[in-house]
Amino acid sequence: MRPIPTLAWVFAAGIWAAAAPARGGELTAEQQHWLSRAETHAKAGWIYLHIEGQPRERGFQHGYLLAPEIATGLRAEQVDWLHGSGMSWSWLIENTKGFIEPAIDPEDREEMRGIAEGMQAAGVATSYDEIVAYNAYFELAGYWWPLAAKKLTDGEDVVQRPKDGCSSFIATGRMTQDGGIVLGHNSMAPYDIAIQNVVIDIAPAAGHRILMQTQAGWIDSGSDFFITDAGLVGSETTIGSFDHFTEKGTPEFVRMRRATQDAGNIDAWCAIMRQGNNGGYANAWLIGDTKTGEIARLELGLKYVGFERTRDGYFIGSNIAEDLHILRLETHARDEDIRQGPVARRVRWKQLMAQYAGQIDLDVAQRMEADTYDVLTQSTGADGHTLNEHDELVAVPNGSWPPFYPHGSFESKVVDTTLARKMTFLARWGSPDGTAFDAPAFLAAHPQFDWMTGILQSRPSEPWAEFQAGEKH
Repeated sequence: MRPIPTLAWVFAAGIWAAAAPARGGELTAEQQHWLSRAETHAKAGWIYLHIEGQPRERGFQHGYLLAPEIATGLRAEQVDWLHGSGMSWSWLIENTKGFIEPAIDPEDREEMRGIAEGMQAAGVATSYDEIVAYNAYFELAGYWWPLAAKKLTDGEDVVQRPKDGCSSFIATGRMTQDGGIVLGHNSMAPYDIAIQNVVIDIAPAAGHRILMQTQAGWIDSGSDFFITDAGLVGSETTIGSFDHFTEKGTPEFVRMRRATQDAGNIDAWCAIMRQGNNGGYANAWLIGDTKTGEIARLELGLKYVGFERTRDGYFIGSNIAEDLHILRLETHARDEDIRQGPVARRVRWKQLMAQYAGQIDLDVAQRMEADTYDVLTQSTGADGHTLNEHDELVAVPNGSWPPFYPHGSFESKVVDTTLARKMTFLARWGSPDGTAFDAPAFLAAHPQFDWMTGILQSRPSEPWAEFQAGEKH
């Protein structure tokens, strides 16, 4: 177990700085017992965290052991929010808790209260309301804010951040080498908030055990990539050019966590995700059941839903809707324009699926997630159109992001049926092809992004590593 956190963050004159924590006092015997059942250690750029027990207990373990990392995540989201909206972090919390918090189920509510309590015990100031906004950040900043901002701009649209993130596939049957399921995923995000480097092992008192990628302080995956002891594996890719949202619904992070912990099969998982869908963080979900070899793709718009399933084939995700109702009626994407990154990646996925049909295994999955062939230029070299995306290298982009924007693939994960049955997956932190990212050098070369100073993090080249539920340091 790592040492007790000793770092807190204070905000003064618009600048974040480290400060001595205001300790909440000695731990109670109950809290010490809770912590004795948890585990955390570092591995290949990742932070492994095991939590278990009742919701408040799990939350306290999480908040206490990862308090410095959660403080870093909060800081990144606060700076990102202020720059992207012009509004304060406290304004976001006050203007969203009225519709976000009531939709949270009792178990998730208790776990987030526990996270806040654990952070406070570690000397890092926060509140339950802040942890809620932190968990809901993707859907608040990307889906709620563009609509809410119209009230402040006399109905004018505000500049929206593109919703192009993640490359993923799932294959089974004759597509794979052994006939079982293979799932691969890499996450894309602006590098200032690309800090989802936690592999969390959750052993709840009720429901299914979960091993998933997440960010310190989150109760869902967010990235998303998970396996459960029900035999389910899953990932998602965002639906690009989608801007629908309703405050009358259940937050995506709540639905994802409940589905993953409570569902024992694909139908149950998808039913929970559809219940109360609010359009927030709209995704195409790739789900597999290693008990049956069946895979499915669930696309959740707001009004429209796409669903497909098979025991012999594949599904891909590249940020372009496959369901025509969602594509034509809920997005403004053009599915033939390979100048757009999502469309180019979709074409590349189909090429790779044809090339590797019947051969897909973990090694092939790793290579595909690191692929840097651009179907637009018909050349190899990572850029804004490749499955392993690197927008920070692009001077004259044809896609969604401005020149040299620090955005792209910042990790990758793969799993097959054999590993999933052992509650194990493989993951690589940093670019899927091993390219390192030097934040100070980047900011020196591109001063237009100097607002990211202090939150943009370097990522050295890291190896692939294996993670398993229940592992010890």
